[in-house]
Amino acid sequence: MQHAGSVDERMIMEKQIMGIKLRGRILGILMMLIAVMPLWGQKIPPEMPKLIVGITVSGMRYDYLSVYWNKFGEGGFKKMATNGANCKNARYSYLITEPSVGYASIATGTMPSEHGVVSDFWYRRLTNEVVGSLDDPEQTSVGGSYGSGPYSPRALHSLTLSDEMRVKSRFKSRSIGISMDPQAAVMMAGHTANGAYWLDPAQAKWITSTFYMDSLPGWVNEFNSKNYRDLYLDRTWETLRPIAEYEESMLDNNPYETGIKGQITFPYDLHKISSTGREQKNYQVLMTTPWGNTYTKDMAIAAIVSEELGQRGVSDIIHIGFNTTKYLAENYSTWSVETQDTYLRLDQDIAHLLTFLDEQLGLENVLIYLTAENAMAVDPRYLSESRIPSGFFNYRTSVSLLKSYLNAIYGRGEWVTFYYAQQIYLNHQLIEDSNLSLKEVQDQVARFMIQMAGISNAVQSYILQQNHFTGGVLHRMQNSYYQKRSGDVILYLTPGWVEHSQLEGAFSEFKYDPHVPLIFYGWKINRVSIPYRVSPTDVATSLASFLEISMPDNATGGVIPDLIK
Repeated sequence: MQHAGSVDERMIMEKQIMGIKLRGRILGILMMLIAVMPLWGQKIPPEMPKLIVGITVSGMRYDYLSVYWNKFGEGGFKKMATNGANCKNARYSYLITEPSVGYASIATGTMPSEHGVVSDFWYRRLTNEVVGSLDDPEQTSVGGSYGSGPYSPRALHSLTLSDEMRVKSRFKSRSIGISMDPQAAVMMAGHTANGAYWLDPAQAKWITSTFYMDSLPGWVNEFNSKNYRDLYLDRTWETLRPIAEYEESMLDNNPYETGIKGQITFPYDLHKISSTGREQKNYQVLMTTPWGNTYTKDMAIAAIVSEELGQRGVSDIIHIGFNTTKYLAENYSTWSVETQDTYLRLDQDIAHLLTFLDEQLGLENVLIYLTAENAMAVDPRYLSESRIPSGFFNYRTSVSLLKSYLNAIYGRGEWVTFYYAQQIYLNHQLIEDSNLSLKEVQDQVARFMIQMAGISNAVQSYILQQNHFTGGVLHRMQNSYYQKRSGDVILYLTPGWVEHSQLEGAFSEFKYDPHVPLIFYGWKINRVSIPYRVSPTDVATSLASFLEISMPDNATGGVIPDLIK
């Protein structure tokens, strides 16, 4: 017979045990709740992004991010760089970094040696003519003046990421390119694009070519009819912040600026500057103001809404090319107040675009990347004043001397047919008719050109054809070389030296050109800083991997580790 006391003690112990178990369960539930609380405010990204948005900022130097960082707002560049994957060492690994080459390389994930776009222009030996990277005589302008639209991507000898997306989806995915510059719109949108739109500089209206369509879509005509161009050119451009706060830039009045119609200081009366008399306007002025970027952003938003991008059950893609940054840097120099102000205003445009994408689709459904097709160089005159070795390579004088030298050796003749972007094209027919060895003439040219100030290397094309280089300058040259289109002798400039372009005194410089920003944001992208070397040619291959589609043919880019969760 049990004592009453022992029964009571057992009951008390059972209650205590039950209490401990209950508290343990409650604690476990609380721990689970604490663990998932951070996820309550987050939206789960889908298996595949609904929309890919590719942004290129023409001529953007990587160091603009850090130099202008404290002046940027919280919703644009900063938001992408701090909440996305910021690749801090993104560099192109080929030599000739002209705009069309960069766009083609980003789009295809491969080198000029594979996709064939070696520069903005090249010499076609078969027809003895200079051709542009977009030139297509079979096409005509749609919606614009005659000379502003005979373009297509036919010179691009590789498929693009956009093409692979379209093929995989049985052409249900949509691809659109938007940029003031046709090079960005056409190259990035690909061969199978639903549309590529660029600006007719004479009208500042958005146009396309017959390669894509016979008439503009209704939404493009409607956008053009709103005449935003006139609103932008009826204002005065003043600095976004007090001009004294632009400490990162040179003085507003500096000797490296050409400006707009000779004006190089704020404020700019755009109505007056763009007026040509008889109530007519020079709409090209818009392309050299920050509102050229705003115009592009608004056109892109109209395309996303009107084409229902990201809303049809497949992954769509749009490329947005911001070009005003390059035009401003060319007119006002790399570190001018005008250039900085343009980037601060572009920061606001990007913030608006991100807000729109979040409201329209949700950023968890959108994968965004931002990069540049090349980076603007610092004016050698500015470097020289700081006693940094630099200079301008005078290609006109050098080629003239080369022609005289070849005439002295081989007799009078047009031995050099064309020069462009550090490439010397020789007259193959004349060399053959003269019973000369092409190799011998190339050797003579290389030996002569290496003596010129500003030239570090002069390399014959047969050397690039017969060897395989894995690093250094020759590797970069080889990546730029495409036998059908490249020159016979390729030059490499001494670091700090630049060459005046054939186009309106602009210049490019190869030491700085390769290093560009590369940021991924949205969808499943990790919040991470990536210090190791990558390339913009890794964009197409990385995205193809994420989308589980075939990589573009001839792709040489890799898949960047650490990008997605």
